[in-house]
Amino acid sequence: MVKVVNVRFRTAGKVYSFSVGDLEIKKGDLCVVETARGMEFGKVVSDPAEKDEDFSTPLRPVLRIATEEDKENNLKNREKEKEAIRICKEKIRKHELEMKLIDAEYTFDNSKLLFYFTADGRIDFRELVKDLAGVFRTRIELRQIGVRDETKILGGYGPCGRELCCHSYLSDFVPVSIKMAKEQDLSLNPTKISGVCGRLMCCLKNEEETYEDLNRRLPGAGDIVTDTLGEEGVVSEVNVLRQRVKVIFEIDDEKEMREYPAEELTIKQKRKKGQNQQKKAKEEIDELPPELREPEQKENNENRKKNKRNRNKNKQRNEREEKNEED
Repeated sequence: MVKVVNVRFRTAGKVYSFSVGDLEIKKGDLCVVETARGMEFGKVVSDPAEKDEDFSTPLRPVLRIATEEDKENNLKNREKEKEAIRICKEKIRKHELEMKLIDAEYTFDNSKLLFYFTADGRIDFRELVKDLAGVFRTRIELRQIGVRDETKILGGYGPCGRELCCHSYLSDFVPVSIKMAKEQDLSLNPTKISGVCGRLMCCLKNEEETYEDLNRRLPGAGDIVTDTLGEEGVVSEVNVLRQRVKVIFEIDDEKEMREYPAEELTIKQKRKKGQNQQKKAKEEIDELPPELREPEQKENNENRKKNKRNRNKNKQRNEREEKNEED
């Protein structure tokens, strides 16, 4: 058994496990730990816990609880990073590189200086690294990141008025798809479902399971349903959160709309998705920007392949059954 704590180095950054040894450490303490890239200054985000020594690689240790001197050195590093960003931007302009510098980060012991940047394609920054190494006299590392990581580092506020999830608490990015927006009956307007980064909003994932569960209990628009009296009507509109359904009935050549709780209705026949609906769905996807459209098209292609495989399996099974009957 080994005593382990989880440590985070940045706000909403990934959490890493370290062995505590004999240190009296608790959640909320600042500490200095040993990592693959040198000594780092972090915050303990969990109380010590006993775990079996079944880790794929040996855990690195917590070196010490941060002293006042460690805290001062950490603040100095943050100030040095601001100066490093300024100098690096000058060097980028000097070398005329098509890249956007996002952030700089010193390791706690100043053994390495990391620069994070975005660019449209691959960048040959070898000369830039040599130039920066000559200025800072330490190991230089440049890392190209995506627009999501850029937004996570810089932060901001979303359409909801709150601080961005990725910057405030979200440690890892979760897969998000257009299907989630459809499930929640949201407009597929890119300006409505895209975050500051230009990608689909991460918060679409937050309520996905709830909407999937609620939608399973509801009929869809166009389905034929019957009420408790056995009257048959067509679903006009559904309210997912309230679990209410509006149904149109034809009575004496006149149409009448009534609203029911979902549990009072029985689905008699599901609406078949015709060519017009398929065409409309395709047009909605085609109107999306490439970064939103491609994952949806990929998902649709995978669904088509899956349906084709299922049809082939059913066909083969039917052929086998017919052959057995003949025998």
